Amino acid sequence: MHKQELQELLEEKFRLYNKPDFIPNDPISIPHRYTLQQDIEIAGFFAALFAWGNRTTILKKCEDLLNRMDAAPFAFIQQHQAVDLKRFLNFKHRTFQPTDILYCIEFLKYHYQHHSSLEAAFCLQQQDMGNRLNAFHAYFFSLPDAPERTRKHIPAPAKGSTCKRLNMFLRWMVRKDQRGVDFGIWKKIKPSTLICPVDVHVARVARMLGLIERKQTDWQTAVELTHALRKFDAADPVKYDLALFSLGVHEQARMLKTSFQTSGT
Repeated sequence: MHKQELQELLEEKFRLYNKPDFIPNDPISIPHRYTLQQDIEIAGFFAALFAWGNRTTILKKCEDLLNRMDAAPFAFIQQHQAVDLKRFLNFKHRTFQPTDILYCIEFLKYHYQHHSSLEAAFCLQQQDMGNRLNAFHAYFFSLPDAPERTRKHIPAPAKGSTCKRLNMFLRWMVRKDQRGVDFGIWKKIKPSTLICPVDVHVARVARMLGLIERKQTDWQTAVELTHALRKFDAADPVKYDLALFSLGVHEQARMLKTSFQTSGT
């Protein structure tokens, strides 16, 4: 598949899935319930952290968590009392345990006491996104009682993770167009600096399309993929996440393989 054909395919799938019809069955539907920026940030943060596994379960667990926050996450984070935290003692989602949720709440309360937006937590470093995410990880676990077990839920490039869920959350908050899927409520981070979220579906399709060569699926893979996508849109490379993810999830591997064989690649 030649570069022009590949770009046309990605643009076609981007246009197909970057529209409101995509929202209801996706974790991004959770922050779309809100209009207050801080509510969007908090709901989006938890929705991104929970976003692996069965989508129906993800959405139900997000709704359950937010209901325990009286469906007003920012107000709850700011105003809750110690007794209110008992609501979360039986909350679990996959490997998330009450300890993890309670620490996330504690961190968010601490952060919003000092900043008006969660964006500030991702702006501690002004270098590349890898450094930003490493700095965020250090900041997130800077509170004295940070539990060791919770660290597995907040990835960092320094640990080799693709940071798929954090990169997805940043995509939601940073990139903006006229289609109404991503929010674009953060202005200090440029869309051009974002890194494409990579999971097994995206990595499989990206390798099939010749966008990445790296055998491992780690942070460097995400950087390599984003570098390739910048050749198609330097200002907004992660918009193609929608295309790659949809191709992977909807099992388009056979179609892609056929395209390769037809084009002689």
